[in-house]
Amino acid sequence: MKAKLILENGDIYVGESFGFSGETTGEVVFNTSMTGYQEILTDPSYAGQIVTMTYPLIGNYGVNLEDLESARPQVAGFVVKEYSAIASNFRATMTLGEWLVEHRIVGIQGIDTRKLTKTIRSAGAMRGIISTETMDDEALLAKVKRAPEMTGLDLAKQVTTKESYRWNKVDTTPFALPTLGNEERGRFNVVVYDYGVKQNILRRLTSYGCTITVVPASFPAEDVLKMNPDGVFLSNGPGDPAAVKYGIQNIKRLIGKKPIFGICLGHQLLALALGGKTYKLKFGHRGGNHPVKNLKTGSVEITSQNHGFAVDPASLDESTIEITHVNLNDNTNEGFRHKTLPIFSVQYHPEASPGPHDSDYLFGEFVRLMGR
Repeated sequence: MKAKLILENGDIYVGESFGFSGETTGEVVFNTSMTGYQEILTDPSYAGQIVTMTYPLIGNYGVNLEDLESARPQVAGFVVKEYSAIASNFRATMTLGEWLVEHRIVGIQGIDTRKLTKTIRSAGAMRGIISTETMDDEALLAKVKRAPEMTGLDLAKQVTTKESYRWNKVDTTPFALPTLGNEERGRFNVVVYDYGVKQNILRRLTSYGCTITVVPASFPAEDVLKMNPDGVFLSNGPGDPAAVKYGIQNIKRLIGKKPIFGICLGHQLLALALGGKTYKLKFGHRGGNHPVKNLKTGSVEITSQNHGFAVDPASLDESTIEITHVNLNDNTNEGFRHKTLPIFSVQYHPEASPGPHDSDYLFGEFVRLMGR
């Protein structure tokens, strides 16, 4: 079946439909990862976005039920150069196309993804539409221009859990488990604010001896303090951090009262709560090969990233905040810590393990702060 992708600048791409037949709008972005499409598709940080994969062949190892980062695909749409309808992997339970149909995710294949990626890099991420329902260019472009902008959009409230819950699933990958004695397992009680949390973050925290309670994005800080956790974790998530005002206010009430660790959107919200500012990147960082320098050790970590906004390091109070990590591609901020309080955060995803273990020490650092 024929499908069209139209960008808000008027660019038109004609290809073939795979996945669900229909129509969808969203911010068109690209991801440079060679593998991991299932984790990308289920990452809640991609809510509201049409994701383009720069690697040309996608779908060849199918889909399984073990590598999900959330219960279902979160993307608005999916764009690939070539979709493999044949899944060859002993863990696969269905093809990627079948899975997208099941979850009503619209996809398009057979377009020039290199051209699309270069356009996004030059002009910036922009709104787009994928349709199998109509090929009327003018009508589709009008729908694109009515779609919401990502700036000013609070998407955390759309992907967060509705109710608090306990998490007890451990990462059982043998090489990934830290060395813990039985007396250390379950030693620390951690409250996780769910702004769109990835499941592997929860598995890594549990593997480091944490008992996890996940709470909604708007859960009152006063109720968190009544739970008397050993630490508070601020999760990743989609949208504009400045729009998540309730999250910023809750974090302000927790600063100085509990150890805090933030990742991705959690990093940005923590910066805003500390008086900093955030801004929208031209085309964002999305992929599994971003080099980040640890300024404390001088080492370089290969990191997984997925964000369209960043923290302005110049807006942070240098008398209380220390910059700890920087992106070697564009010198954007990748991490900071408070100089006197047990608070730190990073922009990238240490749980995603592209290094594969370059950044796992951050979970150990959180545990160390809680154990003081």
